[in-house]
Amino acid sequence: MVLGLAASVVVPTVGRPSLDVLLDALATARGPRPAELILVDDRPAGTPLAVDRPGLPPTRVLRTGGGGPARARNLGWRAARTEWIAFLDDDVVPDPDWYDRLAADLADLPADVAGTQGRVHVPLPAGRRPTDWERGTAGLATSSWITADLAYRRSALAAVGGFDERFPRAFREDSDLALRVMGTGARLVRGSRRITHPVRPVDRWTSVRTQAGNADDVLMRRLHGRGWRRRADAPLGRRPGHLVVTAALGAALGLAAARRPRAAELAALGWVAGTAEFAWARIAPGPRDRAEVTTMALTSALIPPLATWHWLRGVVTHRRVRPWRGLPDLVLFDRDGTLVHDFPYNGDPHWVRPLDGAREALDRLRARGVRVGVVSNQSGVARGLITTAQVEACMARLEELLGPFDTVRWCPHGPDDGCSCRKPAPGMVEAACAELGVDPARCVVIGDIGTDVEAAAAAGATGVLVPTPVTRPAEVAAARRRAGTLGEAVDRVLAGSW
Repeated sequence: MVLGLAASVVVPTVGRPSLDVLLDALATARGPRPAELILVDDRPAGTPLAVDRPGLPPTRVLRTGGGGPARARNLGWRAARTEWIAFLDDDVVPDPDWYDRLAADLADLPADVAGTQGRVHVPLPAGRRPTDWERGTAGLATSSWITADLAYRRSALAAVGGFDERFPRAFREDSDLALRVMGTGARLVRGSRRITHPVRPVDRWTSVRTQAGNADDVLMRRLHGRGWRRRADAPLGRRPGHLVVTAALGAALGLAAARRPRAAELAALGWVAGTAEFAWARIAPGPRDRAEVTTMALTSALIPPLATWHWLRGVVTHRRVRPWRGLPDLVLFDRDGTLVHDFPYNGDPHWVRPLDGAREALDRLRARGVRVGVVSNQSGVARGLITTAQVEACMARLEELLGPFDTVRWCPHGPDDGCSCRKPAPGMVEAACAELGVDPARCVVIGDIGTDVEAAAAAGATGVLVPTPVTRPAEVAAARRRAGTLGEAVDRVLAGSW
């Protein structure tokens, strides 16, 4: 196994049998292995994934507990630390030279290129015409910016907050991300690597269920305006016709209820004609066997009203939407009074006592892939009340009790020392962001007094105040963002309200 590719491969999965085929292909493909393979198990529950195969890159399995592909991909790329994140779906099969070609696709790309898409091959059956579902799947071969095989710079993902988790299914979330990334001035290009996307077996009602995506199209328009389809290379399809056919059906039922049989018959005839035209458009190119014709006839009657219903549902649900900001890359916490009870100038690890809910709040952030850190003023060192060794011992105890931190920064200076690190100066916040390669604009600082939020503002980060009895009223009044408890502050961050 040859390592050396500065990329991580992220695969969201719900444990389908196709995952085994993908892992076998990745284990046997030739070329330099990426830094790691991150499988994100998006099942609410289930047996652990069997991923132990010789030839795979170092592999981690993360769990979302369920949340959809956007959330699963976000957890995957946030957990990665490489320059490039290569996304694969769990039902594709990379070519034997996929690693080699991925390395070639990523080599020497200009700085303004934020992503590169692989090529998709969809095998269709030999000896017969493809079914409606098979033809629809074949459209992936010419689609733009689909994450069946798409590598992004991690910095580009962080800059836009990753995938918009308001898209609940594997539909439009990749197009939305591409438009936001390109909206920053970056480019997306096509590479030479190739995957095969087999047509997976489905039941006859799958085309009916996919109509839920019409609500996602409304969200796309709200976010990106009227021209989003052209920029995302996403044809409109038959929805205008579905609206007309559904209107004819509604008119027929309404006129019949109003005891206007002649007009009701004409409207019903329009519905029948529209439904028949739609059904034939799907039947004509296909195999035309009994099963396919029956499926097309039944679903063609259901799809127009369902497509219209989901579109109207989207209009109501997405009346007002804000641009997706996503989760911050880093949340920094003050220590005393925020994470632990405040014992002034404490140098005894035994007096490091977490506030109720602190560990749970931190773990919620960690579970979503958000890095966490501590920034703490420790002027007791300058005052000669505690030693550097005592501060370090208390910080070590903090990690024992509350779990690992990605960065820990503390200032030993006093208020009159004129340093650049002591809050409200921005030094510790800036240093923590620099250490982890985080843009301060993607950082949140949570603390219990005004100097915490002032340090955040000075560094270009977002400050959230969680007042305690020692917080002065003027500090509370001055804080733009406040929360009643630490848990509430973290909940707002996880909800994107930061």
